[in-house]
This record gives sequence, structure tokens and C-alpha cells, in this order.
Amino acid sequence: MRYLLLTLAILLTACDQGPSFTEAEPGEHLSAGEGTVTKTDQNAFSLPLANLSPSRRLDFSVGNSFFRNPWVIAPASTDARDGLGPLFNTNACQNCHIKDGRGHPPAPDAKQAVSMLVRLSVPASATDDLTRSGLVPEPNYGGQFQDAAIPGVSPEGRVRVTYELQTMTFADGHQVELRKPRLEFSDLAYGDMHPATLYSARVAPPMIGLGFLEAIPEADLLAHADPHDEDDDGISGRVNRVWDRATGTTAMGRFGWKAGQPSLRQQNAEAFANDMGLNSHLVTTDSCAPSQTDCLAMPNGGEVEVSDSIMDSVLFYTRNLAVPARRNVDDPQVLKGKSLFHQANCQGCHVPSFTTGADAAEPELANQTIRPYTDLLLHDVGPGLADGRPEFLANGQEWRTPPLWGIGLTEAVNGHTQFLHDGRARNLMEAILWHGGEAAGSRDTVLIFDAEQRAALLAFLNSL
Repeated sequence: MRYLLLTLAILLTACDQGPSFTEAEPGEHLSAGEGTVTKTDQNAFSLPLANLSPSRRLDFSVGNSFFRNPWVIAPASTDARDGLGPLFNTNACQNCHIKDGRGHPPAPDAKQAVSMLVRLSVPASATDDLTRSGLVPEPNYGGQFQDAAIPGVSPEGRVRVTYELQTMTFADGHQVELRKPRLEFSDLAYGDMHPATLYSARVAPPMIGLGFLEAIPEADLLAHADPHDEDDDGISGRVNRVWDRATGTTAMGRFGWKAGQPSLRQQNAEAFANDMGLNSHLVTTDSCAPSQTDCLAMPNGGEVEVSDSIMDSVLFYTRNLAVPARRNVDDPQVLKGKSLFHQANCQGCHVPSFTTGADAAEPELANQTIRPYTDLLLHDVGPGLADGRPEFLANGQEWRTPPLWGIGLTEAVNGHTQFLHDGRARNLMEAILWHGGEAAGSRDTVLIFDAEQRAALLAFLNSL
């Protein structure tokens, strides 16, 4: 492998190195246009848009209270916030999206996963209609493993993460140890899982800039789709078409690790239902599987536990969380790293910028030049990152390109640097090296970089 990389290095030197950036682009530090904020401490992901008026900041604070504060068991005197469970993963949104940031895998001795959940399904048969669900839930445990429960109900069980280690070697001999997670289920309370169960660990992603992502015109995203790789660049991003509960039709997926949700409202409603066992008018799925009789017998907070007004408040909050400004955009090392990012064709999926539509859901989100570094499309990133679990049109090796804005502040906000959908990467370089499939060429280019180039690439990523 090392001789192959050295050969590639010689070839790369002789060919086009891609653009060279010697100065920052105008406005490049404003990741979210006029909505960008400048705070870079542990609260950097929890701020309202900079262009949000004082009166609308009060609405933001109301939504924040429902996002942050815990829900309780029904019946309760706190009837606006009761109905938790009976089975759930956490009792507050903020417990997963810690400080509105990134979750992490559980420690080896953790009793609950908390900011990591596990999605479950079984392979579909030829007669299964997946139009509305996109998958077939596991018969005894449903579509999501829930390791917490209210008193009188048994949690579904425990999940533990262990790791297998492997090594990746750069052309200059530098080695990086990678860890591949393995999930272990124990104390299963409702029988064995189906022998063909497919499972996928997912850590909570950051909440910043979601309203801007929703406001990108669909046509602009479709312009980057190339499902048959007609331009022959090895990248074939495609759209996930998912069920939109509000319209009763299929729509473009934008949210979730596999772009399985079409809108922020539905993303929020699904999280209330699956993570906390709370029904809304949009999502009324019971958190209890048919075989979980003690769960089914428990009282709830009413047919609709999350009222429309609460849903509206949480939606306003999640739409208007700001993105921090970039740092050091004029730094020579950062500019060199930007050039290397483009040389490796990382921008082929992590598209640097878009302009939001004039018809955005909120006026502050409209007509803004944003720099999220994503195309929101599905890409096959190879067997190394595969979960083998389809979701609507996404296959078991495809993931939505995650936005990179704010990624350099992960440690400041969340106290860790664990990346990718299951948190396996302990730093950004490990995350890069896990890329395969459509991103294999980009990864192999990075493997040619020497120590100075690697440091520059990381400086650029940490400036985002």
C-alpha cells in the first residue's frame, strides 16, 4: 500500500493541484450570513441568529425552555410537559444535543447511552410497503432501541460499545489508529431480537444552522446530484425521497444521518416520539411494541402530549439557532489547508456555499449566503462506514453529507472531538481516513500529504 501511495504522490505532483487560495473570500468568515454570531466559547451553539429582533428572541427563549427542560411522567401537575415514555432514551432534547452540540458514544461502564441511540429494523420482503416508513421495524423492539423506562416498565435492555482497532499508514510512514465500533445488547426484556436485525448507532448531531439548511432551494441541491456520475468524477450524490407526514406525499429528505426527514417540524416530532415517547398531531406512533404489554398498560399524557403550540415553539428555536463565525480565515496555514481541501476534492460533497431562498420559513433566514460545507445528498462512503441498514432510498452504505460548519468548536462546546455518525472517530483526521467509496479518492490524496500538509488541512477544518 505504501508503494502505491508513493506512486500516486508522483502522479499528483505532475498533474493539476487544484485552486490555490492566498487570501480569504469576501465575507467568508460569515458562515451564516447576517445571522452569524461571534461567540466561540462553550455556549457558541446555543445562540439565536444575530439578525433576530428582540421581540423574536423572546420566542426563541420560550422554545429553548421546551428544548432544555425535562419532561415528566403522566399524570402530573406539570400537564404541559407530561407524558414521558413509557419507554424512552432521554427526558429532554438537550440531554442528547448537549449544549445544542454533538453527542458521543457511551463510556464502557455507562448504564445508558443517552446521547447515542440505536436504530433497528429487519430486511424488507417483496410485499412490504415502505412508502411511509422507509423500513420494517424489529418485531419486539420497534424501530429504535430504548434503554430507559418509567417506573413499572422494564427498559428494553442495555447497549454497550466495544471497538476493534486497525491502522492506516500515510505515504511518509505516519500511522493513525482507527477504531471500529461493535454493539453488544444485554438484559433484553422483551425476548430475542429477530435473527436478521439490522442496527445502526447514531450520535446526536449539532443543532446549529438547521433553519438555513431547510431554506436552501431544492433546485440548488438537485443541481449537485449526479446519481449516475455523468461527469465521471467518482462522486454520485443522490436525493433521498422520504414520506412527508404533513403533505401526505414524498419529498426530498434533508435531515438525519441518512436524510430520512423532509422538514425540521417532522424531524422534531419524530424525535419527541422515538426519543421520549411523546406523541404530537404529526407523529402519534406508540413507543411500545405490540409484545410490550406492561408498556401498553401505562397511562400517558393524552392523545397529544406535545401540543401544537409547543411544537411551534420548539420549531422556532431549532430554526433560529445561529452558526458561529469562522476564525483565522486569513491565516496562511488555514488558506493552505483550504487549497489542500480542494486539491483532495473534498468540496465535491462538502459543497462550501449556497444562497437561501427568498421564501424561507422565517425572514431572517431568507436571501443569505451561507457556508455549511454540505450538499445534503446521499453518498456511498464505502463498506468501512456501512451500517447495512436501508432507510427509504438510502442503502446500507450511504450517508447524507454532514455539514462542517462549527466543527472546529466541537471541543470548546462539548468537551470532546468524536465524529462521524457513531462517534468512532476520535479526531478529524480519523474521520477523514474512514472515508471510502465515493470519497476513496479524496482519502487517498490525503494519505499522500506530509506532516506540514496534514497540519494545514486540520487548521482549515478547525477554522470552520
